[in-house]
Amino acid sequence: MKKSICVLCSLLFVAACASVTSSNLNNARRSFANDNFLESASNFANNKDIANQDSLELLITGLSQFQAKNYDQSDNAFEEFNKRNIDTIGGSTLREAKGLLLGKLSTEYKPSMMDSLFVSYYQIWDAIGEGRKNDVRVIINQSYARQQDMSRAYADLVQKNQKHTTDENSELMSTLKQQNSTWAAYTDIMNPALMYLSGIWFLSQGDYSDARTYLQRATGMASGNSFIKTDLNLAENNKKPTDTTWVFIESGFAPMLQQKELSLPVMAGNGMVVVSIAVAEPTFNNSNPVTWASEIADVNAMFMTEFNEYRINDALRAFTAASARAIAQATAYNSKSSLSGLIGLGSTIFSMATTNAEVRSWVTLPEKISVLRLNTANLIDSGLNAKLGTDIAFPKSGNYLIYVRLTSSAPIVHMFKI
Repeated sequence: MKKSICVLCSLLFVAACASVTSSNLNNARRSFANDNFLESASNFANNKDIANQDSLELLITGLSQFQAKNYDQSDNAFEEFNKRNIDTIGGSTLREAKGLLLGKLSTEYKPSMMDSLFVSYYQIWDAIGEGRKNDVRVIINQSYARQQDMSRAYADLVQKNQKHTTDENSELMSTLKQQNSTWAAYTDIMNPALMYLSGIWFLSQGDYSDARTYLQRATGMASGNSFIKTDLNLAENNKKPTDTTWVFIESGFAPMLQQKELSLPVMAGNGMVVVSIAVAEPTFNNSNPVTWASEIADVNAMFMTEFNEYRINDALRAFTAASARAIAQATAYNSKSSLSGLIGLGSTIFSMATTNAEVRSWVTLPEKISVLRLNTANLIDSGLNAKLGTDIAFPKSGNYLIYVRLTSSAPIVHMFKI
């Protein structure tokens, strides 16, 4: 009876860890969707100031402050994130060991490479909002250098996963690959919206050389987007755009993660034991597409590009650790010691209590980013206000960048002259 109670308590503990985390993220997203940006960030971070927030809290705070048009506070949160995560590619050996021993949720949130690319994207908007032109250039150059490093790290990870298939974990590898094959992904780590925004900035400043570089990169990432091609043509002919407005529209929400259990048989001595590991599974928002604008970035695809490979990598390592625990349990139960039952039970409870997957992610990111390129003089007559359901006082001349975040009610609109 006591053994059953202990095992039940352990299972409840495992379920509670992931459940509480998912609930907190759901609440943050719900507040964000209802335009309560600062409430969303404050509640998620338990009212802690920036210096005491963890990496995920900083991401949600930075984006919430940006939506609230507090560009300086947004940039402060993102800068604090950057200081703590100078290297989002490499992993801390101590952190990884702790994650394998005590479960993923026992460690601080490890930012994804996509997180870092979006930090750069929003920091560019922050700098434009504050009129810090020199900082825009610095952020753009740093972000591209980071993206190059990430691409190399991603290619190495793909090769590494391909080599790590053994007879023992082949069933797991096959299962994960089959599941992952149903999800859309890019072929490399990228953020087309970041590249296009960078190209537009250089083009509007008359920096044609850098504009060509970034617009060419953006074209390679979003080859079907005619707006990028129009701007690239201007850059190639050393022409500065006049009376042009670019509108970046964000809609929906990026995937959320839920915990799922996979069980596989493993030989232990003369018998067979079942090894269970926890893996993360994405759930997609599937919002209504913005049919009146041209898609430039599919955040679901960005997310899955990285998740596909890291999910396999994490699962293989978790499987190895879980197999070792299962063999230890079997050995303890079958030993001739008078304490074998107690030791075996303790080993089983520990294994259950530390089996959890990483279900944390930056859930307030958008699902899609779409763009429009319009003549500024035609903004009033373009029907954009009707499409957005707003009544914005559009300018009649000059070059402008407009950022739009579609929400459950009125969209959030940021407008900058460049």
